[in-house]
Amino acid sequence: MALTGRKPTGVVKTLLRLPLWLYRGRLGWVAGHRLVYIVHRGRRTGARHEVVAEVVRYDRSTQEVVVVAAWGGHPDWYRNLKAGPAVEVRIAGQCWDHPAHRFLDGAETSQTLLAYQTAHPRMWRRVAPLLGFPRDPADPRWPELVEATHAIAFTPHAAR
Repeated sequence: MALTGRKPTGVVKTLLRLPLWLYRGRLGWVAGHRLVYIVHRGRRTGARHEVVAEVVRYDRSTQEVVVVAAWGGHPDWYRNLKAGPAVEVRIAGQCWDHPAHRFLDGAETSQTLLAYQTAHPRMWRRVAPLLGFPRDPADPRWPELVEATHAIAFTPHAAR
């Protein structure tokens, strides 16, 4: 099982939450377009929650940010966004209140992951095994793994 097949605990969870302090301190610009801070509401409680995720695609022309849900495939923040929209997104010093979001289909998720692999080959070699992906997209397991991967795209403003 991949490391991300289960929710993080202990030291790993603490390390993954460290970037939150950058954003809470208004220092998110330090992470540039590599990390994104997402504020969302709990699907049952309505409580405010925060998560920082790695950006797998950023389109400068549309400002679209794409992230992949890891850590169990259906982490709490992903399920919360399925139930309701994000409250806020911060990336590279920008803050978007009530951004639009959409869930990518399998084909677009595959294209996004392939583009990430091409743009960041060294990072892909390290991250792919953690996500349970083969390093080579020609691997016969690739389509099945992509279909089980959930990607979400955010843009600055929701359609009103």
